[in-house]
Amino acid sequence: MRSKTFHRRLGKFVVYALLILLAVIMLIPFIWMLSASLKFNKDIFVIPFAWIPKNPQFRNYVDIWKKIPLARFTLNTAKLTVIVTLLQLFTSSFAAYAFAKLQFRGRNVLFLAYVATIAVPWQVYMVPQFMFMRSLGLADTHLAIIILQAFSAFGVFLMRQFYEGIPDSLCEAARIDGMNEYQIYAQIMLPLSKPALSTLIIFTFVNTWNDFLGPLIYLTSESKKTLQIGLKMFISQYSAEYGLIMAASVLSLIPVLVVFLALQKYFVAGITTGAVKG
Repeated sequence: MRSKTFHRRLGKFVVYALLILLAVIMLIPFIWMLSASLKFNKDIFVIPFAWIPKNPQFRNYVDIWKKIPLARFTLNTAKLTVIVTLLQLFTSSFAAYAFAKLQFRGRNVLFLAYVATIAVPWQVYMVPQFMFMRSLGLADTHLAIIILQAFSAFGVFLMRQFYEGIPDSLCEAARIDGMNEYQIYAQIMLPLSKPALSTLIIFTFVNTWNDFLGPLIYLTSESKKTLQIGLKMFISQYSAEYGLIMAASVLSLIPVLVVFLALQKYFVAGITTGAVKG
């Protein structure tokens, strides 16, 4: 009995030790980035590397705002990210409710066809997509990106799997009480789906905030460009200013961390939604 307990504890210790080691390895690039953002360029690649700068150069976080219109780029990115995230939450949850709780002809076929688009790389249809947006007069506009990213097959799949785990009897009872489908969706399904919604918020926010190729294709005016494009412009103009580059990278990472930390208590429950049913 003691032997089994010892082996069980030893196994847990090994697993936790490996997980901690992997976490540290994954965090090293971020720690290096933070450390480099507080140094002069000449001190960044000094060997041995000083993880804690002796004289932190917080000036880098001030100078980066003067080198490029970082405030404008950040505002554009925040605008696109918030709008796209809200639209994806609405369209994904609304469509998922129909696929999960409403009965209509061809429901499963339509759902499978829609979800199958996840397997199609964006590079396959990005040229026809751009030509279509240009024909509508939406080239070099934020609206083009918003329209294209307002719908998510992954979001529909995630929300539908969560809704499948909610008993149908709950919806039937609401219908007997006189509630219509819109009321059931808004007053019952949405309040119960906080884990799935939080997971979708995190994925959508991160993908939209870090999107590089979309804005690169559709946005040409400097006043409309996003943070990722702005960082690329800065690297092209000041390729040797590593301290400023790292400072800008740290700043671009902060909103993502804030969103994740704010929603992390729902994230673990939401990420396992796909295993609930189906």
